[in-house]
Amino acid sequence: MKGLTLKPLVSAIALTLALGACSNTSTTTETNVAPNVLAAQIIENNASNPFFKPYDTYFGIPDFDKIKPEHYLPAFKAGIAQHKAEIQAIIDNPAAPTFANTIEAMEFSGNLTTKVASVFYNLTGADTNDELQAISKEVSPMLSAAGDDVLLNDKLFKRVKAVYEQRKGLNLNTAQAKLLEDTYKSFTRGGANLNEADKSTLRALNEQIGKLSLEFGDNLLAETNAFELVIDNEADLAGLPSDVISTAAQTATKRGHEGKWVFTTSRPSITPFLTYADNRQLREKLYKGYIERANNDNANDNKKILAKMAALRAERAQLLGYKTHAHLVLEERTAKTPENVYELLNKVWPAALGQAEAEVAVMQELIDEQGGNFKLAAWDWDYYADKIRVAKYSFNEQQTRPYFSLENTLKGVFYTANRLFGITVKERTDLPKYNKDVRTWEVYDKDGSLMAIFLGDYYVRDSKRGGAWMNSYRKQYDMNGVDSMPIIVNVLNYPSPIGDEPSLLTFDEASTLFHEFGHALHGILSDVKYRSQAGTSVPRDYVEFPSQVMENWMTQPEVLAQFAKHYKTGEVIPQELVKKIQAASKFNQGFATVEYMAATKLDLDWHTITDFTPKDAAKFEADSLNKMGLISEIAPRYRSTYFAHIFSGGYSAGYYSYLWSDILGADAFEAFKENGIFDKATADAFRNTVLSQGGSEDPMKLYKEFRGKEAGIDPLLRSRGLLNK
Repeated sequence: MKGLTLKPLVSAIALTLALGACSNTSTTTETNVAPNVLAAQIIENNASNPFFKPYDTYFGIPDFDKIKPEHYLPAFKAGIAQHKAEIQAIIDNPAAPTFANTIEAMEFSGNLTTKVASVFYNLTGADTNDELQAISKEVSPMLSAAGDDVLLNDKLFKRVKAVYEQRKGLNLNTAQAKLLEDTYKSFTRGGANLNEADKSTLRALNEQIGKLSLEFGDNLLAETNAFELVIDNEADLAGLPSDVISTAAQTATKRGHEGKWVFTTSRPSITPFLTYADNRQLREKLYKGYIERANNDNANDNKKILAKMAALRAERAQLLGYKTHAHLVLEERTAKTPENVYELLNKVWPAALGQAEAEVAVMQELIDEQGGNFKLAAWDWDYYADKIRVAKYSFNEQQTRPYFSLENTLKGVFYTANRLFGITVKERTDLPKYNKDVRTWEVYDKDGSLMAIFLGDYYVRDSKRGGAWMNSYRKQYDMNGVDSMPIIVNVLNYPSPIGDEPSLLTFDEASTLFHEFGHALHGILSDVKYRSQAGTSVPRDYVEFPSQVMENWMTQPEVLAQFAKHYKTGEVIPQELVKKIQAASKFNQGFATVEYMAATKLDLDWHTITDFTPKDAAKFEADSLNKMGLISEIAPRYRSTYFAHIFSGGYSAGYYSYLWSDILGADAFEAFKENGIFDKATADAFRNTVLSQGGSEDPMKLYKEFRGKEAGIDPLLRSRGLLNK
């Protein structure tokens, strides 16, 4: 899940929209006590709760050592009550509605809920446990009900609408105008114009979707952790590199299989096995364990859950006046409509599929030459692609591992950020952390001023969901007399060091580190007034753009020379190997593009349904894949039952965003190639017009300001070897 960003609570007016999987509803606090009194009572009765006072820590880092599971529920309840009181004060204000006393007042409200949610939802993704999962199920409807109470409040909407209708005469700056526009749309898209009966229906739909989303994520985590391929015959390890075997032995010990080897469906485990294991039957077993997650007709099966979610989302969209859920979602994205997305996909699909079919033919030829009496299958792809890569380019990713230790690659990331933007980092080992493996850095701007705290959580563990993402414990903002500096985190899933051996990354894994730090820079370099506009608070199909751009620097010889050094000898990666990397970079791009686009089309198909009867999930998926013409040798990057991006994350009808953003990224890097990859004027323009502005301006306007034109698709096609010119 490269590039996935979890979106924490960014605006108190949008509780029901901003928490991804927890953006759904139920009923509010069951008491007749005035909300401000209730909040005070909860705080008084929980005086030791660390959420109820400023963190007594450096930079205001969350006091992880003191925060316990029992602190979340009362803190959420107090935060919701406080926010309710703040909203009521806005409604009861006898003064005529103004931008300051209504729109900004709402933006400045809900701070306690934001404080709690930013910790809680970061940890439920990165370091969860049974207690946090149980709390999540209880908190989700509370938060969503609170969000609905805001967005469906007639009196509050009346004030917002009054300000909106006089917007042309208010002399607002760009960020203020954007905040007003977004606030008004949050209400109209949240059901403010519905009648009371329809509002009740909307609340019920939100509640059901929220519960189902949580169930989907819990089931997937359980399925992912449950599957294991246990090997007790050393001969079955043939073909696997020694470090992969050592990691499997370590995993076996942790899972109670001493003296054996265990492989799981986590990427650091399954990917090398499918790439190097000679035993075809075991490759098939592990591959099917991965693609059948939550699709085994057991207690963790997700088919009925996701089908119900898709139907409920369709019903909600039509209740709000939209043709489909995709139309509702994409109205606020740069793509605007699902038709536009399908059009883009259909431009790229033929070339990608044709390239993938050509790749199949080459691999099948190799199988036949070696006397294999079988047709290439999906579990063979990585294995034979690696054989072709070695034969054609004398290259495989294991050759690069010694040069991409996690430590060295981090140095490369920080070097690149320093050359581009002048920022420097200083590691601290004495600051609070939520897990012993987390690392912490101070981030300094080019003038030497402290500007952010950056956390890195890099190793795979059972308490962490799969993938890679960026998030924030505190966003940057400068509002209401408070200058808040950001606390940003990157979370990834790399293999842990074994003994004296460091964590060694494949070339692709190293690229992911650059990608995620691109997201981090979006948060670190943010320079806006309003929290809801800070950093990555941009449309989903734009948020991946800064991270996609960042990947480009890793492959530049000048950058590789700075950090790609052998972890034992310190030798810089040989130029001969660099040339092999570059020559092989476009290899297998048909597969990579097709598996991604298949998941994208599947996402859009699920979210352009127009009827409310839950589909047969297996048949729907099969029909979707057949319709697009997906070849049997490739499965979608995510099948429906484990498509967490769209059924338990914030990417429903939006998984296309990576391709959309990659078009921007490829086009933007052309500017650096034209002027110099570290050209100061280009880097300053990128920082000032893109990274620092967050969601304070229309993103495509910002892009055109940086680039001087609209993005073209050709640079992306060329970078993937899908355009021969």
